[in-house]
Amino acid sequence: MTMNVLLTGAFGRVGTAIIDHLADRDEYNFTYLNRSDREEYETFVADVSNYEEMRPAFDDQDAVIHLAGYPETDGSWKQILENNIVGMYNTLEAAKDAGVPKFVFGSTNHVVGMYEVEFAPELYELDFDLTVDEDSPRRPDSYYGSSKSFDEDLGRYYVENYQSPEQFYALRICSVRHEEYDHPYGDAEHGVDEGEWERDSPEYEEKVARMKGMWQSRRDLAHQVDCCLQDDDVEFDVFYGVSDNDRRWFDIEHAREVLGYDPQDNGEEWDAPPEGR
Repeated sequence: MTMNVLLTGAFGRVGTAIIDHLADRDEYNFTYLNRSDREEYETFVADVSNYEEMRPAFDDQDAVIHLAGYPETDGSWKQILENNIVGMYNTLEAAKDAGVPKFVFGSTNHVVGMYEVEFAPELYELDFDLTVDEDSPRRPDSYYGSSKSFDEDLGRYYVENYQSPEQFYALRICSVRHEEYDHPYGDAEHGVDEGEWERDSPEYEEKVARMKGMWQSRRDLAHQVDCCLQDDDVEFDVFYGVSDNDRRWFDIEHAREVLGYDPQDNGEEWDAPPEGR
């Protein structure tokens, strides 16, 4: 049986990874909700901060993957309030009103970002002794991280107090990049392309070390979302979105055990950017 899935914020880094790896599968029929249209996709154009505008997109959906919102840690309180908090409330309300049973939420590692602020750059070393899991105290590093923390709580409130949604998955996504930079040298190479530093500079090497811990490949991200969509057991839970990197400090054993998450990529397997860079 085909599952109807609404994808909000569809055309960013994370949304396009889902589209690239899951949209052609027979199990899913995707609807894309975005603030702007794309020629290659049939898009429901709406802003999640406007409830009346976006509400019709939720009819007849079996699941929503909610990615829409202000995506960076530099957001002002006004930007975060409208896009990430009001937008999340509207999305949950629409799911409740339309009876959408499953809600996959694109949360962020910035819910616990102060661990990185405290321990970087030593944290990026291969044998640094720190594991942050779903039970670690939340330590947001920004209005953005704080909003995602609040949104996780709001999701739990809805599944425990209303008939819909029935299931809520918070994915604390780490570093997913566009296809061109989908490798652990991606951020470092992007900085070279932008003229911010040179290869083999200390800045370049630090970016590589960080991404070798933080990288979640596009295929691993899509696989993790697929695991959530196929799961029948979770009511509410939190999972870290990161590949099987040797130097990661975020736990993925919980996602393995509960969801069957089986990431294929490991940043340590790379010792240079792709050929041609």
